[in-house]
Amino acid sequence: VQLQASGGGLVQAGGSLRLSCVASGGIFSNYAVGWFRQAPGKEREFVSAIARSDSSTYYADSVKGRFAISRDNAKNTVYLQMNSLKSEDTAVYYCAASGSYFYRMSSRYDYWGQGTLVTVSS
Repeated sequence: VQLQASGGGLVQAGGSLRLSCVASGGIFSNYAVGWFRQAPGKEREFVSAIARSDSSTYYADSVKGRFAISRDNAKNTVYLQMNSLKSEDTAVYYCAASGSYFYRMSSRYDYWGQGTLVTVSS
C-alpha cells in the first residue's frame, strides 16, 4: 500500500486546513488509517485514527473537538479536517495504514506516507 498525504500549508492561528491521505496498491477498506505528527525537536505523536471496520474514530486529547477524521473508501481517501488551529499544531503530519487494532501506537502501522507540513502562525 502506498500513501500520499497532502493539504498542508501555512495558516493563521484560528484557521482551518483539510489534509488528505490517498492510498493505492491495496484494499483500502482492510486498513485502519491514522494521522501522526512530528514537530521540530519532538517525537512523533498520535493525532487521530479511523477504524477499518465500523469507522470508529479516535483522537488525541490535544485535538479533540477541533479535528475530525473521516474516510471515503470509494475514493481510497482519509481526510483530517483541522479547525481552530493553534501554533502548537505546527508539525509535519503523516498518514499511516494499519492492519491492527492498536490505533494509537505508531509501531503498529505498516505503511506510511511521506508527510505534509502544517505551519500555524500566531
